[in-house]
Amino acid sequence: MSVEILDGRTVQSFVEDEGAFNASVDARFAALDADRDGRLSYAEMAGELMSLRVREAHFGADEPAAAAELAELYGALFARFDRDGDGAVGREEFRAEMREVMLAVAAGLGVLPVQMVVEEGGLLRRAVDRELAGAA
Repeated sequence: MSVEILDGRTVQSFVEDEGAFNASVDARFAALDADRDGRLSYAEMAGELMSLRVREAHFGADEPAAAAELAELYGALFARFDRDGDGAVGREEFRAEMREVMLAVAAGLGVLPVQMVVEEGGLLRRAVDRELAGAA
């Protein structure tokens, strides 16, 4: 993890660079595709979805979420990726949803720079690295 300064333009520019963005997303897809069949099952994506930590105690909730509620939430997130509803996420589906997620992050960040912690090897880190390489 590292602390970086970025804004929505950093992220949007990265997403618009189709080659760099797709290479980064494809690398993440490959890392998740444990059985190397070119499709992500719910089991392969579960850890990634849970790492988003979208519903926890002390984050807008008074109590930890019930296991059934969490299962429903993560199932709904998986369904967003599984656009054709066939029970698995293909590379193009993964790219499309990650594009939407990253553009939503860009819109949320806006134009004013913010300081934030980014995960090494994550898409936000790659967006920052891309911007820094262009500035050099």
